[in-house]
Amino acid sequence: MELRNSASSNSLFHFLLLFLISSSLPSLTLSATVRCNPHDKYALLAFKKSLNNPSDLASWIPNTDCCNWTYIECDPNTNRVTQVSINRASISGEIPAAIGDLPYLDTLVLNNMNLTGSIPYSITKLQHLRRLTISETTLSTRIPQFLGQVKSLQYLILSVNQLYGPIPASLANLNKLVSLQLQGNKLSGKIPKSLGKLNLDSIILLNNKFVGDASMFLRADAATTWINLSRNRLDFDLSKVGFPLNLTFLDLSHNRIRGSIPKQITELDSILVMDFSNNRLCGKIPFGGKMQDQGEYPFLHNRCLCGPPLPNSCK
Repeated sequence: MELRNSASSNSLFHFLLLFLISSSLPSLTLSATVRCNPHDKYALLAFKKSLNNPSDLASWIPNTDCCNWTYIECDPNTNRVTQVSINRASISGEIPAAIGDLPYLDTLVLNNMNLTGSIPYSITKLQHLRRLTISETTLSTRIPQFLGQVKSLQYLILSVNQLYGPIPASLANLNKLVSLQLQGNKLSGKIPKSLGKLNLDSIILLNNKFVGDASMFLRADAATTWINLSRNRLDFDLSKVGFPLNLTFLDLSHNRIRGSIPKQITELDSILVMDFSNNRLCGKIPFGGKMQDQGEYPFLHNRCLCGPPLPNSCK
């Protein structure tokens, strides 16, 4: 009789033990999968609050893992937030200063949004930021001098906004920068010559109101592959420049550029697109290399360019 009672007690004990273990497994599993760093979550929630909790950020809920929120990516090893990429969201307001409280942020993209105000100074705290994209927004402000303090930047893309004023010379301090894209704004003034010292792969400044010299980007020893300076008011002597040997795209059209086209253009084996139209160029168009593949369009509407592929011969 005592043995039977003992066996029953043991069975009940084991049953209860198994029940307690199995009932605790979901919570253990849940806690194991929560990766979000509390500091990063707090910063993102402050970011959301500053924008009046827009519906596009509905997944940003305090008791959930921020690494699973929309527009957010975390490093799989450190679990720190490395990317905030908000695209085509119904969001209005100023860029929240809380963005600067994400110390391991690598990429910040704010695209196609109704932004107001200015770029916050807190962005200078992001010393791991490699890519800053603010594009296709209503942001109407100057490019701040302090962007030159974000020394980690490699890609600075501030395209198709309503930015105005000059390019700050401080951007020349961004010695890791490989791409500068400022097209489609209301920027004006002279381009800082010091930007020519940067080792840029692409420089895109089209459709602004820049004046004066841009020859600092046209050097044979530069590594640039893509140059688009079209639709500005640039005025310099093209005959005194060189062209980067790895250039694939060159658009200098719709400016006030004078002089002649250097013969060195025929040495560009990788060039696919070139456009010198709507300037004040003169002289014979160089022949050779990829020049004969271009047709007449890239040379039209200049002061006195002549020779093939244009129909007018040189006297």
